This record gives sequence, structure tokens and C-alpha cells, in this order.
Amino acid sequence: RNAIDARTRIVALSFVEFGSGFRNDLHTIGSMCRERGAYFFVDAIQGLGILPLDVRHTPVDFLAADSHKWLLGPEGIGLFWIRRDLIDMLHPIGVGWNSVVNAGNFTQIDFRLKPHAGRWEGGAPNNAGITAMGASLELLLDVGIDNVSARIEELTDYLCEKAPSAGLEVFSSRKPDEKSGIVSLLSPGRNPDKLVRRCRDAGIIVNQRFDRLRVSPHAYNTFEDIDRFLNCVQSG
Repeated sequence: RNAIDARTRIVALSFVEFGSGFRNDLHTIGSMCRERGAYFFVDAIQGLGILPLDVRHTPVDFLAADSHKWLLGPEGIGLFWIRRDLIDMLHPIGVGWNSVVNAGNFTQIDFRLKPHAGRWEGGAPNNAGITAMGASLELLLDVGIDNVSARIEELTDYLCEKAPSAGLEVFSSRKPDEKSGIVSLLSPGRNPDKLVRRCRDAGIIVNQRFDRLRVSPHAYNTFEDIDRFLNCVQSG
């Protein structure tokens, strides 16, 4: 709160912190930005797709995310959202045939930008990426984000409950309004990098961030998957 003062023009923040899994309170922080005349930019990649987020009711000015994490899409395609009344405030650093009002009319040179976010789509779109991301979004929306979120909460709660049995300590906050799909685990007396390699050799994909294990189950994972991970760590 004290860091946002009269000199602050924009606050850039992650929806969920990639190292700890801490979920920031976007509504409270966004409201503070509005009160103090600062714009609010959210990097949503670590939460979008599994945590409910409605920009119509959250005081966010800009939001961006790639599709290859929780959204289950490919790399190389993502999304950017901007408050409609701020579009004219920003100008693309590059202009292509698809950025302008008469896109597709190659016989007329007209550099007037589209009056919406399409002005940032400079040239030929990534059609394969768009198709794949679209399929992923349809899948998630068909299942329901609330259902996805509830399932991941079940899995991560189970992981945190069982982690001590494998000699692991939960670093991530598990408060209802702070937890996410990322669980950060301490492994006292053991090298987390070696544990990651051991898990990967067993076909279990986890990562290391800041000398901690990072486990991020999605809705398609099972309690048996969590048990396999814990058994692998325990046997190491």
C-alpha cells in the first residue's frame, strides 16, 4: 500500500506468484490503484484457467497471459485484454496490414488503427495456435472453471496433508484467499534438484523454484498421481 504514491503510474503484478503459489488479492490492489490514479497490469498466466477471474468486476486495466500453462494450450499463442476506454492511450510499436481499419484491402494505404484491441494483431495470425487455444478454452469452459478450481483445491489440499509423510514441508500459504494451484515444498536435508530429476526419471513432472519443489496438479490429475510423487520423493 505504501509503495503506491503520487509518482506511481502503473502497478504490474502477477495474479499468482510463480515461485510460492501465493494468490494476490487483485480486487483490493486494483482498488488501491484506482484510488491513487495508477493503472493496474496483471500477468495472469499462473492462475488464468483454474481460478475464477472476471475483469468486468475486478478493477484491472490490462491483463495478459500465455496459453501453455493452466489454459492447456500450446506455446506461441496468448491473450491480452485492455479496458476499452484505454485503447487509444496505447499505440502499437509496429503496424501491419491486420492492425488497420481496412485490413485486407491491399490496394489502399490507410494507417488508421482499428478502434479495438485488434490494432495489436499486426499481420498473419498464428492460425494453428489460435485453433489449439480455442479448443483448450472450450474444454475448460465446458467443464466449468468453478469445477476445475474445486478439483485442483482437492488435489492440492491432499498433497499438503500428505507432504510431511514424505519429509516435505509446505511453504505455500494455504489460506482460502491466498492459495492457488501451485504448491511450493521444502525438502530439508535433500537436494531439490536431484529430487526433480528423480521424479522426471519416473515420469512425474515437477519443477524447482528458489530451492523448493514446485508441484502444480491440474484437474485431470488424480490422488494416485499425488501418491506416486510422494512415494518417489520418499524413496529418494
